[in-house]
Amino acid sequence: MTVESLKQNRSRTRRGAVVKDVISRWTFMVPAIVLLVAVLAYPLLYTLQISFSDFDLATFAPSSWAGTGNYEDALGDENFLNSLVVTGIYLVLALPLQIVLGFGIAFLLNAEWRGRGVVRALFLIPMVVAPVVSGGIWKIMLDPLWGVVTWFLGLFGVQPIDWFGDAGMAMISIVIIDTWRSVPFVVLIAAAAMLSLPKDVFEAASVDGANWWQTLKSISLPMLAPIIAATFVVRWLGAVKMFDVVVATTNGGPGQATNVVNLYIYRQAFQLLEFSTSSAMAIIVLVITMVLTFVFLWGSKKLEDRL
Repeated sequence: MTVESLKQNRSRTRRGAVVKDVISRWTFMVPAIVLLVAVLAYPLLYTLQISFSDFDLATFAPSSWAGTGNYEDALGDENFLNSLVVTGIYLVLALPLQIVLGFGIAFLLNAEWRGRGVVRALFLIPMVVAPVVSGGIWKIMLDPLWGVVTWFLGLFGVQPIDWFGDAGMAMISIVIIDTWRSVPFVVLIAAAAMLSLPKDVFEAASVDGANWWQTLKSISLPMLAPIIAATFVVRWLGAVKMFDVVVATTNGGPGQATNVVNLYIYRQAFQLLEFSTSSAMAIIVLVITMVLTFVFLWGSKKLEDRL
């Protein structure tokens, strides 16, 4: 057997091994792919089909082609546009607050002090409470007449606050409730990230005489910047789906003050039975979310490369 034939046989063997490896990998991925297609791809494509069609309530299926008419109706709906603005206000208020509180609390929990383990365990409670239950509990606590928060503030001479009846306070209440639910998640990510930081850098800073503020500003925050950006993106994807807490507390009121976009789409679809228009609204929200997520990921990648 010549050297050339040996090389060809080895090449065929390698190609066969690569093909078998690829096939085995895809074989293991088939169940996950089927599951994703069933629960994600099919509903998404069906929603896209409805958004370009007239929906027949008699057959409960899309019928004739409507083109971009449903999208024009959606973009011409002032209440829909207002719900986008309301959602944007909520995100602008909630996300920075949750990130700052989460990482700040994580810094405190990583310090050595008695009872730290108990406090860490208590921080997990809001994460396991269902959003609707959280909203119901906070609605009782913030009741202007009988709520425990009203009673506590009254000890300091603060008059009862109509947390859910006033337009401005209603949004603040939603932000408070969602922050209570979401900050523990941020704390867990931040605490894990801090434990992974190299300790020799902090030891060197201590030897050089750096105080806690200098260490935080010059070492911890720069090293945690990519994690902070990634956590922001994760929380953005969760917060943009706000629905449960609003339904359990304000139901979108007073007026349109807390009528977030998911609640408005839900009402259009399942109360007014405007399935075609509501599907177009859902696709619009999906596109906006994907574009902003791409921008945030691009920004976090730039930040990581810079640091």
